[in-house]
Amino acid sequence: MGTRELGLPEKVPSVYSLPERVTIWEVGPRDGLQNEKSIVPVEVKLEFLARLADSGLTTLEATSFVSPKWVPQLADAEQLLAGLDQREGVRYPVLVPNERGLDRALEAGVSHIAIFASATETFAKKNLNSTVDEQFAMFEPVVTRARAAGLDVRGYVSMCFGDPWEGAVPAAQVAGVGKRLLDLGCSQLSLGDTIGVATAGQVETLIGEFAGVDALAVHFHDTYGQALANTLAALRCGVSTVDSSAGGLGGCPYAESATGNLATEDLVWMLDGLGVETGVDLDALVATSKWMAGKLGRPSPSRVVNALAG
Repeated sequence: MGTRELGLPEKVPSVYSLPERVTIWEVGPRDGLQNEKSIVPVEVKLEFLARLADSGLTTLEATSFVSPKWVPQLADAEQLLAGLDQREGVRYPVLVPNERGLDRALEAGVSHIAIFASATETFAKKNLNSTVDEQFAMFEPVVTRARAAGLDVRGYVSMCFGDPWEGAVPAAQVAGVGKRLLDLGCSQLSLGDTIGVATAGQVETLIGEFAGVDALAVHFHDTYGQALANTLAALRCGVSTVDSSAGGLGGCPYAESATGNLATEDLVWMLDGLGVETGVDLDALVATSKWMAGKLGRPSPSRVVNALAG
């Protein structure tokens, strides 16, 4: 019986040094669903989270405390967290945009939050209504209060490789923003290729701007089909946390024909084949994404889901 029938890739370790284990930061429940035009019932979201945990994923970004006015899909954040069956050994971080979002997160009893920064002036203005410098004044009280309350804080940096209004983004500029977030108290920094234009060489250059990789994660979109190549480049640099979305859920509203987030199944297939541990049951994950695709009424964009689900 071949590997396709088994649902498992052949394991052939890389000749390059790679992490022995990779932590997958699953963003499907939040980033993957937030731009869906039709409201997904909270019961479906809760089952999605339960199925993802059953597959072995241990970090599930559950929702966001952004204003329901801006993201109606996540207006049920409190209801979702109240109904969540939190598993031992699984983290359920939430995105918070500001102090009001932090207030809601604290009231809901969360233990992990994430903030969302911009590496470019134009995106900071459009997404945060601030300049790159001004965004830190907004984040400082959020991070300080969260850390004082015992919460872990992750920092996202968007537009790390290219900006649809400004073009290519200098690596030193991105690293400057990232280092300021770490100095504020973020324990981890996720470097985001928001419009999916990065190449492997750019990834290596940007990671090289940081003193070490222990606090770094990567978040790639697959607009140009480069997400897996860019992920492998990051792994070869020593990064061991990768963001992805089950079934490839999620789009990018800032680039035409963007295919959205790196699919978790595609990532797991590659890592399994390299002999890198993830703790994820690929067949269970594929079944979950096929189930969610049915709920959303359209096929999954994940190549691995389509290959294995038939």
